[in-house]
Amino acid sequence: MPTRRHFLFTLTALPLAARLAAATANAREESLFDGTSLRGWKPTAKSPHSKASGNRTGGNWRAADGAIVGGQDTPGNGGLLLTEEQFGDVEITLETNNDFGPDSGIFLRCTEDGKAYQCLIDYHAGGTIGGILGEGIWNRRGVRNFTFGNRPEVITLNENTQPCPVTPAGWPDFWHVGRWNEIRARIVGDPPTITTWVNGVQILTHTEPKSVHPAKGHIGLQVHGGAVYGNGQVRYRNLRIRRL
Repeated sequence: MPTRRHFLFTLTALPLAARLAAATANAREESLFDGTSLRGWKPTAKSPHSKASGNRTGGNWRAADGAIVGGQDTPGNGGLLLTEEQFGDVEITLETNNDFGPDSGIFLRCTEDGKAYQCLIDYHAGGTIGGILGEGIWNRRGVRNFTFGNRPEVITLNENTQPCPVTPAGWPDFWHVGRWNEIRARIVGDPPTITTWVNGVQILTHTEPKSVHPAKGHIGLQVHGGAVYGNGQVRYRNLRIRRL
């Protein structure tokens, strides 16, 4: 078995992509959710998603049936559920079985008031999954390569320098409507590179041109504010991370 010194020497001799893959493979996976409680998590009402309540409540979050379940707590009022711990370079994997209607996402390096890099889980007409957004950071729309139609079985491809790896014809077999699907997001470096996967297929990667946000923060789950996103619930299970 190689020593740690030998392993590190070998790793630094590899190209960047190979080093990241090797580091991920050798990082220990940790659970973020015990399956029965929200221990290690805390809601926050400080983001704009909670303005309908005057930033007094941050959505209805609970543990139920082995999943973290979230929804608006009053009409139009959402919020964030954050890990108590903060993370820097990390890869998070989870399974989702959201209703088609809410707008959600995985927030990376999130602040208490909701500024973060986001892996979009906008599971609604006009939304996308695996897109990347600088929530409260960018003054532009997020990066995406497909958009949902009026049903979750239907997508339209968007023009992007990174084409969608799944065709509209193949989407109904790739995405499991009404069942659990796996989402994975990785963030490394500062300025960061963010990469997303859906059901094991890489969707997008984005590198920020400069450092514009803290290099460490909470991991968050989102329930978007606004009445248009108020119908239905989000559900997440098997949440786990690798520190990179």
